[in-house]
Amino acid sequence: IVAIRREIDALIRTCGEPLGVDEIPGYRVFRYRINDNELFVCESGAGELSAAATTRLLITMDNVELIVNFGVCGGLTPEMALNSTVVVDKVVHYDIDTSTVDEGIVPGQYLGNSDIYIRVDEKVLEIAKEAVPGVKFVTCASGDKFVDGSEKKTEMHRMWNAEICEMEAAGILITAKRNNVPALLVNGASDSVTGGAEEFGKMVHEAATACFSMLLKIIENGKW
Repeated sequence: IVAIRREIDALIRTCGEPLGVDEIPGYRVFRYRINDNELFVCESGAGELSAAATTRLLITMDNVELIVNFGVCGGLTPEMALNSTVVVDKVVHYDIDTSTVDEGIVPGQYLGNSDIYIRVDEKVLEIAKEAVPGVKFVTCASGDKFVDGSEKKTEMHRMWNAEICEMEAAGILITAKRNNVPALLVNGASDSVTGGAEEFGKMVHEAATACFSMLLKIIENGKW
């Protein structure tokens, strides 16, 4: 699952044209084969709702074993410089807040979760660690906003203890978990803690290509 066409372009630059394209109402699904793996690639569009719907669509296709999301993100700390490529180990959906009606729940927490974080399956993280020694695992703040400028980014890091932010991870991970399918989330920073939309536009191709290259290593080495 990718949010924007420019992220699919990173895949095409690396793997070439797809073996085929499935036309489904509202979607185009590109099909690839990587070693023994069949890969379905779909552009969801930006935001949690679109990402969740696309996740559910892909889960219905040929007994999918793993949901994969790769794409660009914003850095929330100085360490997350441009093109930093990371694997997400947990996500906070910072837009969710039912704390006024659900006793004991805080902003960012889903009813039934012990805290605000939605966690990636440990087996997925172990496979990523074996495939890419030294890979950095991060917390992702996910919501339906493009976060622009250092003040907003610094505040988001302070509030949610997250290193990156983007707009689809929560929808993807929640949907995958509800369907008992593991999910792998790989991100490349296209804009730094001091940057925003202009920096994003300049760096999106490089960041998408870097995170897809890491993703390929993990898929090729993984036994799901």
